[in-house]
Amino acid sequence: MAQAAFASEPAPQSPDPASRSTECGDQSPDRPTGPSFDVLRWHDEPWTAQLALDLLPETNGPKVEVLSGSVIVTPHAGYDHQNAELDLAYLLKQAARREKLWLYAEANIISGADLFIPDIVILDVPGGGRTTMDIGHAVLLGEVVSPGNRRKDVIDRPREYAAAGVPFFLRVDLRNRVSTIALFELTDGEYRPVAAAAAGTTFVMRQPFEFSIDPADLLGEEAPVAEADRPGGETSGGKGDIEG
Repeated sequence: MAQAAFASEPAPQSPDPASRSTECGDQSPDRPTGPSFDVLRWHDEPWTAQLALDLLPETNGPKVEVLSGSVIVTPHAGYDHQNAELDLAYLLKQAARREKLWLYAEANIISGADLFIPDIVILDVPGGGRTTMDIGHAVLLGEVVSPGNRRKDVIDRPREYAAAGVPFFLRVDLRNRVSTIALFELTDGEYRPVAAAAAGTTFVMRQPFEFSIDPADLLGEEAPVAEADRPGGETSGGKGDIEG
């Protein structure tokens, strides 16, 4: 899924510079008075996780993350991604709780000035009542690879999570609708594979808790040919989601 990084435009200029406030609470009609995505147009300083949490609205839609001073907005991925993420999170959560670990899907993780929203988050403390959690509490972070974001999910995020000291990284790949799962453990500052399996075999992990699954179970039924063949998943009732 394509992602967009926003480098903000300069703030609108007022005819009277003394009348223009640079504070976040500015009541100018050019600026929102509460959390709003309009702030992406005028905020001209590097973004931090805290700024994003303060100035941008909460959303159940696209992921809104912060990396190296930029806001990154990623639309929802395709149906295979959603199915795999939901089913895996449900099964992993049960296994994690037996070891007094807590699993959340697409939760806010703070790493310095950066804000990550991994597909799978497993913590050593509960997150109830919290909006964010420091990455130091992450035992395992997982990503379901999106077709348009392969570099991010396969290279960039593992590198960033490793630099932050997250002990385990889990990757689920659904390329060509053949599902694979791989678990990596942090060793000498880098992730090294400790378990992997493809559809039709059994993925088994021992750490940070015991869990096993056939990766094939993470894929649901394929869309009817008549629907799948239409560009963008378009149906007779309108357009469906389009992956970038």
